[in-house]
Amino acid sequence: MANFSETECCIETRALHAGAIPDPTTGAILTPIYQTTTYRQEAVGKDKGYTYSRAGNPTVSALERRLAGLEGARYATCFSSGLSATTALLLALLKAGDRVVVSEVCYGGTVRLLRQILEPFGVNAEFVDTSDEQVLRDALSTPARLVFIETPANPTLRLTDISFAAELAHAAGAIVVVDNTLLSPVLQKPLSLGADIVLHSTTKFIEGHNATIGGCLITDDEALRDRFDLVRKSTGTIQSPFDAWLTLQGVKTLPLRIRQHSENALEVATFLASHPRVSKIFYPGLESFPQHELAVRQQGSGGALIAFEVEGGVEAGIALMNSVKLCSLAENLGSAETLITHPASMTHGAVPAEQRAAAGITDGLVRLSVGLENPVDIIADLTQALETAKGKGAVA
Repeated sequence: MANFSETECCIETRALHAGAIPDPTTGAILTPIYQTTTYRQEAVGKDKGYTYSRAGNPTVSALERRLAGLEGARYATCFSSGLSATTALLLALLKAGDRVVVSEVCYGGTVRLLRQILEPFGVNAEFVDTSDEQVLRDALSTPARLVFIETPANPTLRLTDISFAAELAHAAGAIVVVDNTLLSPVLQKPLSLGADIVLHSTTKFIEGHNATIGGCLITDDEALRDRFDLVRKSTGTIQSPFDAWLTLQGVKTLPLRIRQHSENALEVATFLASHPRVSKIFYPGLESFPQHELAVRQQGSGGALIAFEVEGGVEAGIALMNSVKLCSLAENLGSAETLITHPASMTHGAVPAEQRAAAGITDGLVRLSVGLENPVDIIADLTQALETAKGKGAVA
């Protein structure tokens, strides 16, 4: 990449080359796994950029350069998990008495962190429907330090207009963070839409193979980057070199995987939308989706996730999830394999029942992360599972 600008390259090229520096000793194309605790220093106060791997590690730095390049940003800071990245974000920006406005539909771990861990320290989190412009406007009529947006929202896939939200939040003096985990920078670039910070659970689509746990905060603001680095060093939450190395390998195929995920998901969603046993379906790529126009404008594709309900309610939905054979019942998304999840009891079990109900996360909701299998096979598996679920629940 020495002879041309990374920023001018297409995302497929950046996924392979952004921030890559051949090993100076051997010329190895792959970044080495620097599995070391400490680094020999040349003299007191003179080092080669690294002193202790809790503060920084060359393999982790290589991943940070790659992820920043994909988002078109200057800085990235990698963490041991998506939740540790969220924790660092909140510790870096909030203090007792501060208020944060959060999308009411968001990852259950974010709710648990704000409600059960930070609320006793005086942080006030208000969960609102950020997809509703008037609701967001009303929420920002009271001072807020941070606006935390998840779009598409997990698991209902409700969308928030990032440009509008950022304009409104900045006018109110708030910092804007967008959790971009469900789409990745291939489909959505929040910084270009006005956000200040992008959050990723790299565990999901970025690594993509169910092999690692990781998270990342990305920004163009040097002061924010320095603050994230300080919190990471002080809390000991840097990503491990091996997980960073595996993520570097996974991210190379991210653009190809995301596009195939999305193509497969549209085919599966179209099937589910026409199935007599499916009572509701939520997928931004379908024209019937209430925010389809925003999806086309903001993310360009429906993505890989589908949410739906089966006729017969909770019992029928559980029967479906217990009957799949190709799809895996698991708490994750974004992997090469198709995963099916019951949000109310799994990923969002920590969210209070009344908050789940207000956000549309019903007990019968099924979340499907469509993988890279042939969609014909995914549909065949869902067909037999839907047949098994027939007659279960309140509606026969």
